[in-house]
Amino acid sequence: MTRRPTGEPHPGSCERPDGDGSHAESTAPPHVPELAAPELTEAECRRCGTYIAGLDGRYACGVCGWVNDHSEGHRRLPRADEDPDRPPKGRRRPKQLPGPPAPQDPGPFAVSGTGG
Repeated sequence: MTRRPTGEPHPGSCERPDGDGSHAESTAPPHVPELAAPELTEAECRRCGTYIAGLDGRYACGVCGWVNDHSEGHRRLPRADEDPDRPPKGRRRPKQLPGPPAPQDPGPFAVSGTGG
């Protein structure tokens, strides 16, 4: 066993070399740039003429189903790492519960309820 001078942290210890013992650096989430709030925009549907609203120039018509291309928006779309609602890394989707059991085949000798 090798002796360390007193006051030196153990290998793998959470203490930083400068000795303040804070864990702020290791547990703080990565810096995410502040996103500007989307602008509510309005236009007429190009297919049916319905008055529609969208965000940053991106529209979808609820009457006829028309959608404009994402590249027509006023600003670029944020990347996944810029999304403030993105789940933390390492989190997995929950497992799907099994569905209801499949109906059983009664077989050729099943008794019907008609009597006889």
